[in-house]
Amino acid sequence: MTQILRNFVSISEGQVHYRSVIKLETVQRQSPKPLWMIHASPSSALGLTGLIAEFGCTRTVYAPDTLGNGDSAPAAPIVPDIAYYANSSLRVMDALGLDKVDLYGTHTGAHIVAEMAIARPDRFGRVILDGIAMFSPEDKADLLANYAPEIELDVFGTQFHWAWNFVRDQGWFFPYFRKDAAHLRGIDAPSKENLHRTTVEVLKSIGTYHHAYRAAFAHADRERLPMINIPSLVMCDDTDPLKLGVPEAAALIAGSQQIIFKNASAPNAIKRKADVIMQFLNAE
Repeated sequence: MTQILRNFVSISEGQVHYRSVIKLETVQRQSPKPLWMIHASPSSALGLTGLIAEFGCTRTVYAPDTLGNGDSAPAAPIVPDIAYYANSSLRVMDALGLDKVDLYGTHTGAHIVAEMAIARPDRFGRVILDGIAMFSPEDKADLLANYAPEIELDVFGTQFHWAWNFVRDQGWFFPYFRKDAAHLRGIDAPSKENLHRTTVEVLKSIGTYHHAYRAAFAHADRERLPMINIPSLVMCDDTDPLKLGVPEAAALIAGSQQIIFKNASAPNAIKRKADVIMQFLNAE
């Protein structure tokens, strides 16, 4: 069984928490490249542990909590943008002594790794964008106004109730604040265990969780994605509300591949998904 380690590394903003699987034999051979994974909002790299374990069977994997999420220090700017998150992720790589890696990002993480690939293509082999949002200007404005409110703590503990309902409702609706039949996701609700784990991660960073969300919603993706010039896979689970953006995003990146991953709710989905991604990463 793959053992996922947890540790911290320091950059100028403070300590960054990360999960990793270190394969000494691949480090010594420098092949295959380590895989750098960036998680979705609003949680942390905890949500990637299934994939980390699968990828860790054959390669070294690093998955940091982005600044202001999980157990990592907050972002430095008052209003951080996606370019800042990409730069901070590059600095975490530097602090860990990593030169060249493959990239995987999902949702908010997909926007971050896209900017990493644009900023330093020399440091990356291949990039996977797993569920990158391609919203209209009107939808972006709506999401910026309503999706990720800034939460203030109070002595009644309302932040605990808000976080639980926020995480639960995301499993049922998209966007979660449109609670009607037209916005039902049509999938099973998350398990009580996943609800609990994700809510705890959100509560850890309740005062800063909204920054990464807002940066992703404000990202100029249509202008930026054509600047990616490394081999790219644009994909999404068939249960993901962002799947409609896959063809558009793929069309913007020259030579990219695209996949809608089927039966994403099946019991063996994590392993099958990892196999699909590994085929792309290992291709010549």
